[in-house]
Amino acid sequence: MKLYAAIGEDGPDSARLRQQHLAAHLDYVAAHLGDYAVAGPLKRAGTPAGSLLVIKAEDEAAARARLEADPYARAGVWPRLSLYEFAAVAGDWVGGAAWLRGA
Repeated sequence: MKLYAAIGEDGPDSARLRQQHLAAHLDYVAAHLGDYAVAGPLKRAGTPAGSLLVIKAEDEAAARARLEADPYARAGVWPRLSLYEFAAVAGDWVGGAAWLRGA
């Protein structure tokens, strides 16, 4: 299983679209909770400006399919959406520095 980091940047109408599709988005994430390492809004001055989702998937196509099926993606909350394979190698979430543990 690989990790894929998705960054969805909000557009000019995203505040309205987020509010309109929030319940469906949260239901979708809850229904597929096992597919996420972490997910949440990116904020600027306390206001949502995008989203960061780290998706667990076999390959990029599966990660993209999970992402594109999200109600926020389908509604256009994220007019700019980027997806990258992600290697978690340092920090609290991975128990320090992977290279120091021989991982």
